[in-house]
Amino acid sequence: MGSIGPETVAGRASAEHGVVMLDGPDGVAVAMTPAAARETGRSLIAAADVADGQERSSPD
Repeated sequence: MGSIGPETVAGRASAEHGVVMLDGPDGVAVAMTPAAARETGRSLIAAADVADGQERSSPD
């Protein structure tokens, strides 16, 4: 059984009928209000900034 690692392919966002759609790898899809999408974006950027300064754990 292979190990599961972090995704390396970015999701793509689009807007349809006032709803933000986030399409990710492997068929992942999320529909959000504009407010939820903005907060998600801010949270993702903040977490990415923190993760950049951390050591990555290696798979077992």
